[in-house]
Amino acid sequence: MDKKTKVTVVGAGFAGLSAAAILAKNGCDVTVIEKNEMAGGRARTWSKDGFLFDMGPSWYWMPDVFENFYQQFGKTTSDFYELKRLAPSYRIYFGQDDTLDVPATEAELFKLFETLEPGSSKNLISFLNQAKYKYEVGMTEYVYKPSHSVMEYFDPRLAISGIKLQLIGNMRTHVHKLFKNEKLRKLLEFPVLFLGATPQNTPALYSLMNYADLILGTWYPMGGMHKIVEAMQKIAEAQGVKFEFNTEVTKIDVQHNIVERLITTNGSIETHFVVGNADYHHIEQNLLDKPYRKYNEHYWDKRTMAPSCLLFYIGLNKKLNNILHHNLFFDESFDEHAAEIYTDAKWPSKPLFYACCPSVTDLSVAPDGCENLFFLVPVAPGLKDSETKREEYFNLLVKRFKNLTGNDITDSILFKRSYAMNDFESDYHAFKGNAYGLANTLKQTAFLKPKMKSNVTNLLYTGQLTVPGPGVPPAIISGEVVAKEIIKKLKKA
Repeated sequence: MDKKTKVTVVGAGFAGLSAAAILAKNGCDVTVIEKNEMAGGRARTWSKDGFLFDMGPSWYWMPDVFENFYQQFGKTTSDFYELKRLAPSYRIYFGQDDTLDVPATEAELFKLFETLEPGSSKNLISFLNQAKYKYEVGMTEYVYKPSHSVMEYFDPRLAISGIKLQLIGNMRTHVHKLFKNEKLRKLLEFPVLFLGATPQNTPALYSLMNYADLILGTWYPMGGMHKIVEAMQKIAEAQGVKFEFNTEVTKIDVQHNIVERLITTNGSIETHFVVGNADYHHIEQNLLDKPYRKYNEHYWDKRTMAPSCLLFYIGLNKKLNNILHHNLFFDESFDEHAAEIYTDAKWPSKPLFYACCPSVTDLSVAPDGCENLFFLVPVAPGLKDSETKREEYFNLLVKRFKNLTGNDITDSILFKRSYAMNDFESDYHAFKGNAYGLANTLKQTAFLKPKMKSNVTNLLYTGQLTVPGPGVPPAIISGEVVAKEIIKKLKKA
């Protein structure tokens, strides 16, 4: 391979970091252009007065995906950070004095199911065995496919797997057929929130997330989720990758169907290949001239987007009681909130929400005697965002938090920062201010997602708006897949 092949990666999110490191390892001259001041994309950090906040992802699932990435470079997870398994994994609040702690061992898990629904452990064994199969096949056979064409899936072995993977049925039917207890149903349907769709519209394939959740476990990298970003950046730099921060690509100059250069806020860059890890819609609709776009605005408007989020980063001058690292508040109707995201898009009337308190696990993210807390409310993308609306929801969350946990934080707030649709659009050019990319509906799975290949010969896309989909592990895999596609092209040249 020509070691002088220049590859420019637009965006330093997980997929961009992954692609950059692998391409550089294979002899390419790689530069990553990043609009913001640090790597990580949505996984940036924000610090204030001794507090350190992960601004984006806070759940560490599928530890094997991270480990597999590091091992490609002769490294292991422990070379970069201490990984701690959380026990309990997380807590679900169903109401006042009505909680469920999700255990970290299989024995405790089966005991929990039997307590809530006698006899259900037999169905749980069946459910988890299926989920394990889906995880092992899905994470080896399916997610590493570039999904250029449906023909990639016309393999007798995969066809048999496809039946077992339950690509057609949905999660709601799958779960409700096996379990009657509403709390257990909510527990098993919860992970699809990360996939950006209702259980009714999410293929039963994604019970693989339950295997990741309940068996592989919930972990935390001491120091924060940004430790993953730091690890991947170190690996990339060790391969020779160069980073240009606070630099935004403003135009992709295409001549004769080939990208010749990128125009940035700091000048222009000539390149042989471009990996688009910034927002797919933004690159295609705003940086490319119309003749070179694969999709039009009508196509994008018809996509089912995963939710956006209303977030609050809060510094408290006291420690909290009765709180775990991860806390889910399911005291209101899941289906009603989901309808206000996907069916009748509006600000939720009775929102479910999530509270993360990493300082319960990691004292380094808050000063002594203080607590690092953030709230998250999933909301429909594209809503009108305002400071007035944000404050309305903050007051609602503080009240609900007090009623359900017994913690009144009103007079203990040192500072708070809100973050919502306008910020996602401003910081990441996120289409409709989405937080998680495309929803993983049946019609937006695998080869039905926006393609990695563009109409431009030397421009390929990676990240949460293409295959395999949203989430940190899928983003890392997406970067690997696009890098291998470019390497194949170079070997044929």
